[in-house]
Amino acid sequence: QVQLVESGGGLVQPGGSLRLSCAASGFTFSMYTMSWYRQAPGKERELVATISSVGGSTNYADSVKGRFTISRDNAKNTVYLQMNSLKPEDTAVYYCNAFRSLRSYWGQGTQVTVSS
Repeated sequence: QVQLVESGGGLVQPGGSLRLSCAASGFTFSMYTMSWYRQAPGKERELVATISSVGGSTNYADSVKGRFTISRDNAKNTVYLQMNSLKPEDTAVYYCNAFRSLRSYWGQGTQVTVSS
C-alpha cells in the first residue's frame, strides 16, 4: 500500500537547522511531484516547497525562500527538506505530499518546534 513516512523533526533553537526526510513506497515515486506542507496550531495547512518529478524544478513559499531547500533522490524514493536559519514561526507539523494527475498521497507528519 502507499506509504509516506516523514522523519527528522524535533526541537531546535532559533537560527538552527534540521533536515526532514520522507520515505515513499507503494507507488512510482519518480513520476510524482513531491511537496512539503506545514500546519501550525490554529492555522490552515500551507505549501512550503515543491519539486518536480525529475527534480529539475523547485518552488518555495516566500516565507522560506533562501532558507529551505527541497531535494529528492529517486533511487531512494525519498524527498528531503533542508531547513536552515529556523525561526519560531517555522514551528508546525510538516507533511510530505505526493501528487500526480488526480492522485494525492499524504504522510502522517513530523513536528518541528523552533524555540529557545
